[in-house]
Amino acid sequence: MWDIITGIGLHNLLAFIGGGLVVNLTPGQDVFFATASGIQGGPRAGVMAGLGVGLGALWHVALSALGLSALIAANPEALSAIKYAGAGYLLYIAWKSWRDSGEIAPGKGQRTGWAAFRKGALTNMLNPKPILFMLAFLPQFVNPSLGPVWMQILLLGTIFGLTGTMITVGYGYLAGRAGHAIGARMGLLNKVAAVLFAGLAARLITE
Repeated sequence: MWDIITGIGLHNLLAFIGGGLVVNLTPGQDVFFATASGIQGGPRAGVMAGLGVGLGALWHVALSALGLSALIAANPEALSAIKYAGAGYLLYIAWKSWRDSGEIAPGKGQRTGWAAFRKGALTNMLNPKPILFMLAFLPQFVNPSLGPVWMQILLLGTIFGLTGTMITVGYGYLAGRAGHAIGARMGLLNKVAAVLFAGLAARLITE
């Protein structure tokens, strides 16, 4: 495992973490749910919602590691096609983020901690968008020459999932403290995220 980390290189690892932070800071469905739960049920509900979403994210990491490693093992040339398709998907996300007003619909959260945790985990596990994103994002940083593909995806995906969990928990906690004031900033965050997504896609295409 340590050989894989050192093989990835500091530059690529920082690029991966930076790209992951951009993704996780973007107000998507998981952030909206944690924020709405924080607004409705206070900081505890917001934090528990974020932890539930994080559990769902790790589920998608495991699925990605199994699916991608099997695909690349069967057809090594597929990795290049996956990377280009992933860059295209990132551009699509950029367009969607730019058009999203960031409005948080009332009644979308949960008032109690365990209810927020359960719904956050279940809805994220059943949502196909996280695994589509991981299929687009994680392979950009995979190098079959470094070792087993599944291990690289599992490592990178776990980093992505843990940082995402901390950020989503942070959104939920702040929403519990700040209430509806945080919702007014979501639209601006979406515009910033759209530009960063497009820049990330361009980087992946040109490298």
